[in-house]
Amino acid sequence: MNTIVQSLAWGLSRLAGPVAYPPETDAPYAPGEAYPELAGQTRPGGQPNPIFAAVREAMHKMGLDADHFGTPAWNPLGMLVKPGGNIVVKPNWVLHKNLGQGGMECMITHPSVLRAVLEYVFLTKPALVVLGDAPLQGCDFERLLDYAGLRAVIAEFQNRGLPLVIKDFRRTILREEGPLKKVAEELRAEDQYELVDLGADSLLEAISADWKKFRVTMYDPRLMWRHHRPGRHRYLVAKEILNADLVVNVPKLKAHKKAGVTCCLKNLIGINGNKEFLPHHRKGAVSAGKGDNYPNRHWLVTLAEHLLDVINCLRGWPRLYRQGERLVWWFLHFAERKDATTQIEGSWHGNDTIWRTCLDLNRALLFADCAGQMTDTLQRQEISIVDAVITGQGEGPLAPDPLETGAILAAHNPAIGDLVATRLLGFVPEKIALLRHACDDMKWRICAAPPVVPEFTPPFPPARAPKGWAGHIEATGALVPPNSDS
Repeated sequence: MNTIVQSLAWGLSRLAGPVAYPPETDAPYAPGEAYPELAGQTRPGGQPNPIFAAVREAMHKMGLDADHFGTPAWNPLGMLVKPGGNIVVKPNWVLHKNLGQGGMECMITHPSVLRAVLEYVFLTKPALVVLGDAPLQGCDFERLLDYAGLRAVIAEFQNRGLPLVIKDFRRTILREEGPLKKVAEELRAEDQYELVDLGADSLLEAISADWKKFRVTMYDPRLMWRHHRPGRHRYLVAKEILNADLVVNVPKLKAHKKAGVTCCLKNLIGINGNKEFLPHHRKGAVSAGKGDNYPNRHWLVTLAEHLLDVINCLRGWPRLYRQGERLVWWFLHFAERKDATTQIEGSWHGNDTIWRTCLDLNRALLFADCAGQMTDTLQRQEISIVDAVITGQGEGPLAPDPLETGAILAAHNPAIGDLVATRLLGFVPEKIALLRHACDDMKWRICAAPPVVPEFTPPFPPARAPKGWAGHIEATGALVPPNSDS
């Protein structure tokens, strides 16, 4: 029997004034008020910090440690972890730059949100706090840490002698050396991970008959075949996650080309060390009865798929790899000009693979023990605090445009967080497979049942959906929860 102990409570806080993050000159983003539970941490001069206030209010609206709110004893996360625990704070650090024109505020978790979250994490008196993520292989981790005063936030806690460490969970990175791309293996040792095998109970099992069609775009498919086939579905999970007593998930709310939306559930892709463990789509067109990479068969796209497989097997030959990569994307751009519905990378609403991978990783986080063995009892607590101040719309996760949403959302259960957040974007959760299946009855269940979320019209236009999702997930009149707890 699965043990479901997670509360369905959630809380949403809206910024009362302008929708904006504090300027970088305000880093490390101390609280703007003298909160009783945070003695001595108020910003000099008493300048307001609405982001900090919104994070605090969202946890309050969840009902966390409600009896002590407004007193020095208030410790909202202390309900989830005992003193001396290990805590992982998991932001969205997907890439160091926006590949579109939308800037970084809609791209990754803002450091001002992390500052507030970390203050409440350290109220629990942990033995260790790990702030970490596994961004894309091509992410420059040091440049990412330079964003918007993030280093100042990190230094704030380390200078106070608090046990905060920063971790890049990736095993493999892609370095650009002039015009070439070169793969650097074993960024972290293999013994810093555990293989977590969901076996035949993986949600990928139902589509594993033709397992050699599993793909993630820019990776050697032969590596993936070692880990995903009938009866075997393995993920490479960072030991920091499995050793944690509490995981504080701090995603950036964005539209997502492959999954429809990325928030609490999708953010857990970043607990896995190597991307070849992560099926994102299946090779082939739905119309041909082959896979779910794109809807309609097109000879140029089919050719590009095959060529992509070839060049992904040449990662050790940088010049050949770069030339082949350019040819593939020329094929795809030409095909798109001929047919505007052409998609690649599983970037459309018919992707039937990525949601399964995401939910598998959420199940692993909840039920895998320290050795990576799946159990029938909850192994660690999780809470999500969502950065929805400036969200990403359009071609997320890597080229989003900003939408001033002005909210912080807190939720104990990631499925509940995503349901509320998706409505905040003006999308219909039931039309997104990741959300539609998050509360399914399965082994290692994530959520027993969704809450009843009131409907109302938001004070801003709904988000623009990614091209492959446009016209499929938008609400008729956006359905957004009010500024209250559930």
